[in-house]
Amino acid sequence: MKRNVLVWVEAAIIAALSMALSWIPDFAGWFTPSWGAIVLVIFSLRRGLTPGLAAGLLWGLLHFAVGKVSFLSVEQVLIEYVIAFAVMGLAGLLYSPFQKALKAEKYTSAITLACTAAFVGVGVRYFFHYIAGVIFWGKYAPEGMSPWLYSLTVNGTAALGTFIVVVIACVALIRQKKIWIAH
Repeated sequence: MKRNVLVWVEAAIIAALSMALSWIPDFAGWFTPSWGAIVLVIFSLRRGLTPGLAAGLLWGLLHFAVGKVSFLSVEQVLIEYVIAFAVMGLAGLLYSPFQKALKAEKYTSAITLACTAAFVGVGVRYFFHYIAGVIFWGKYAPEGMSPWLYSLTVNGTAALGTFIVVVIACVALIRQKKIWIAH
């Protein structure tokens, strides 16, 4: 019971840290990476799928508490803040093979699994942002640009930047077992 409570407290802390990292100033508008994705992916690989999904959901909900929601419609908000942030925890799908590789000190395999987890978590999140971009934000596309291309430009570059910073962090920290393995 005590260990289970620790996991959920850690999930709340990770969500809060992810939210805090979202206040790093934008250096390129919507091209700026989502810095909180780094700790969410690491947490998902540390604790697994369910805690990762819960931390992602909580991170998304924290946007409401701090007033960082761009509201166009209820559907758009549900897609972009509830679903998109929650699915970042899908990185936890690779929890078991990642933990095995790390414990066996197979660092090349662990790096590959961490990068794949980052791709899954970031990719699925930005897929939902892309869909919302087409449906809800497409009307803000520059004249003559299709909503599909507009959303791909905005969300694709943000996804790529986010994926790159998550991969760099994971590779840099891969040998720090205390970060990855919960005791």
